[in-house]
Amino acid sequence: MKLHKLATLAAMTFTVSVPLQAATWSDTFIGYRYGSEFTEPNNARDVSKNIVQLTHASGYSLGQNYFNLDVLKSGSEDPANGSSDGATEFYLAYRHQLHLGKLFDTDLGFGPVKEVALTAGFDLNTKNSAFAPRKRFLAVGPTLKFDVPGFLDLSLYYARESNHCGLAFCTHQDLSFDPYYQINLAWGLPFEAVGLPMKFQGFTNYNGAKGKDYFNSETKPEHLLRASLMLDVGQLAFNKKNIFWLGVGYEYWRNKYGNHGKPGVDTDAPTLNMEWHF
Repeated sequence: MKLHKLATLAAMTFTVSVPLQAATWSDTFIGYRYGSEFTEPNNARDVSKNIVQLTHASGYSLGQNYFNLDVLKSGSEDPANGSSDGATEFYLAYRHQLHLGKLFDTDLGFGPVKEVALTAGFDLNTKNSAFAPRKRFLAVGPTLKFDVPGFLDLSLYYARESNHCGLAFCTHQDLSFDPYYQINLAWGLPFEAVGLPMKFQGFTNYNGAKGKDYFNSETKPEHLLRASLMLDVGQLAFNKKNIFWLGVGYEYWRNKYGNHGKPGVDTDAPTLNMEWHF
């Protein structure tokens, strides 16, 4: 399936499944995280990053939406093209879930699963580094929604991706990768520990190999995990729930972007995390 055909399918899913209805719930926050042990492919140095995010999630009678924009400012270890200053990256992700049980007015739950959904979405990015990536990612597939406090979603996606390489020695500067599968697990689990209101949240993606890269080398499967343990400081200090959270996070990445056998393709980065919900 060509990339534009998958884009059409995703657009049709959004059009059919997002009627003009009021949101039944919503949550929007501005987040910040910092770490000094990030990595970039072909860069042997640890990279510090200040990351600001805008996240929105909302539900309506037949499903839900998720939007996240990360603005990532690297330290000088990861320079912008033609500069000694750190590069800036913008990464946008959107997902829509159409809950099939609600759509067909039937109970699709079984065992620990409370609902089955069809999920479609896209990722876009740009970065002012010498590599100058322009990722265009589309995904569609089923999601199992588990019956837990908060949420726990397991998805299997059919994925297509294209990207750009600005380096002069790239064999391909604009490349559409082979289709691949992505297994995605996303969670947000509230709990109390010794009377403290907390949550454990995050996601993990496992991507299959996606064919040859910009240098005609075969890619390998890629695994990304990003998780955080957060404390509801606003509830403790001001008796206002879900306003201000503070915590720690961790990013685990192997074969970043499908690369392997070179510096900077594996990440183990602890982070400091904050969220302000409004």
